[in-house]
Amino acid sequence: MNKKAAGLTAAAALLLAACGNENDENIAEGSGGENNGEDTLHVTASFSVIADFVEQVGGEHVTVDYIVPRGEEPEEHEPTPGNFQNVADSEAFFVNGFGLESWLQTLMDNASETDAVVLSDGVEGIPLQGEDDVYDPHAWLDPQNVEIYAENIKETLSELDPDNEADYEANMEAFVDEVMELDAWMEEELAEVPENNRFVTISENALVYFGERYDFETAGIWELNSHEEGTPEQISGLIDELEERQVPYVFTESTVNPNYMETVSENSGVPIYEEMLYTDGVGDDDTGIATYLDMMEHNTEAIRSALEE
Repeated sequence: MNKKAAGLTAAAALLLAACGNENDENIAEGSGGENNGEDTLHVTASFSVIADFVEQVGGEHVTVDYIVPRGEEPEEHEPTPGNFQNVADSEAFFVNGFGLESWLQTLMDNASETDAVVLSDGVEGIPLQGEDDVYDPHAWLDPQNVEIYAENIKETLSELDPDNEADYEANMEAFVDEVMELDAWMEEELAEVPENNRFVTISENALVYFGERYDFETAGIWELNSHEEGTPEQISGLIDELEERQVPYVFTESTVNPNYMETVSENSGVPIYEEMLYTDGVGDDDTGIATYLDMMEHNTEAIRSALEE
């Protein structure tokens, strides 16, 4: 294992350098809320998945901007002056919590009049591997947790805009119904994957909540995005595990440089599936994966197709 790690050092160093400049020019200031009139609430979300939740509950009464561009990791965002202004001008700032937005304190220090609403409040967190009080933040990847997110959004919007409370309640109920239908469909589809293939591998191990809900083991090159990712030891460890498990495919993600997983694939002999997964953000409007429901349906179909062989 040490020899293999040493042999991968040069490749890992090149990957780290390549990822440093990724998405520099891709700075999103808004999600494109349809109603931008002065009679709507102006709120901001931390990233695109949260923005979609807020739009679903807020409907025509809310204009939603978001901070982290699609295609960028929420954990690694560096706030821009425009981000500070966006939040300062908002009536609420919706965030995931569980430490996902590591840049949050810096932003809030510069937009202190706007309250941060933590949507994961009430979710039973899954501790990160080897940690007792640090939780995996990707709770939205279990659809059953989305009901809690939606309830927290509805409560906040109703407090800010009590005249439209009935609409927020109705929107929330309709959205949650759709999510629960999605959850039932996902459970049925994923049951087609045989026991020995129920192992999903991506770069960042973001699918822990998904795995817990649908009975999959999950693995990544690293556990949570940080400056310590894609090291030779991490890559080598995953290669060893894949050689032992002999799964049909591994996956790339929309927000992570695929070169990491390409290195794993080349050295383990496990091919990369043709469809990438979406975990930390929805796709662009022209992808057909521009909402949470689209994203989860796409991921389900990709995982089932890749692993049911």
